[in-house]
Amino acid sequence: MNLLITGGAGFLGARLARTLLQRGTLAGQRIARLVLADRAAPQDAALTSDARVQVKVGDLAAQLPTLMAAPFDAIFHLAAAVSGECEADFELGMHANFDTTRQLLDACRAAGNRPRLVFSSSLAVFGSDPSLPLPEVVGDATLPTPQTSYGIQKFIGEQLVADYTRKGYIDGRSTRLATVSVRPGRPNAAASGFLSGIVREPLAGLPASCPVDVDTEVALTSPANTVAGLIAVVEADASSWIGRTAINLPALTVSVRAMLDALREIGGDEAVALVRFGADPSVARMVGGWPARVASERAQRLGLRADSDFRSIVLQYVRDNASAVTNARARAAAGLA
Repeated sequence: MNLLITGGAGFLGARLARTLLQRGTLAGQRIARLVLADRAAPQDAALTSDARVQVKVGDLAAQLPTLMAAPFDAIFHLAAAVSGECEADFELGMHANFDTTRQLLDACRAAGNRPRLVFSSSLAVFGSDPSLPLPEVVGDATLPTPQTSYGIQKFIGEQLVADYTRKGYIDGRSTRLATVSVRPGRPNAAASGFLSGIVREPLAGLPASCPVDVDTEVALTSPANTVAGLIAVVEADASSWIGRTAINLPALTVSVRAMLDALREIGGDEAVALVRFGADPSVARMVGGWPARVASERAQRLGLRADSDFRSIVLQYVRDNASAVTNARARAAAGLA
């Protein structure tokens, strides 16, 4: 099986790649080639040294003619400009999230082999419109009314994937991801980035900013659960994957206050003391407009479940990123020396 991950150097793409390589198979077939396409090369030497991995660096749209010369059996389309970037730079968001997605789909159409394509959409497709207020719980059938450029672009992507699937050019599966926390590495420009930063930075002994009220509720998913969801979606057979509309991956509803309580339990008062509070109206508006409670009936039929609690997510981060965690209490809680 030949696979492509766009955005393959990002933390989620790289984690997905490592998981697939460790498994060795996808949908019962041996993984022979895994191409990681991104603007930069992955930093994981163990990943890039694997003989099955090929790295393609550059703008995805510019690479497509050569990238798609050898057809892929399955594609994970994760590459995207994030929410804050799209609000600040409209052209960037349209190029990364709309133009490139359409060009990738056209390349799949030209290849003629009907690859299975997983499109990573977002719960940001939902919002509260004056004519259609956001319900307390959003389900797979809730009508999206995006309130950001990022959400609009993701919803357009869902519709393109649905139509290219209807026409028989691809076997497309659009999957709406909740905010992934805790993300390792450096902060990014996503409006939701602080939902990782208020844990990641304090556990490294660094200050972090919280731009929203502590009683703000959000929908979260751990990196491990997100990757498991993407793999389950691509492996679902036709009888399990019904219809062409997007599904919501399961998400944990948690308040920022509860996140800080989990941080205190694991990292102590010294960790929470590093979090600085200061409202950012633009971030609060975007984050507050996203759904905090999600129903995921179709994903649950695939065997997927939300994370049990935020404490377990924090411990997952500590164990997976031990070299970035200096907080002794957190290391002990995670069973690290």
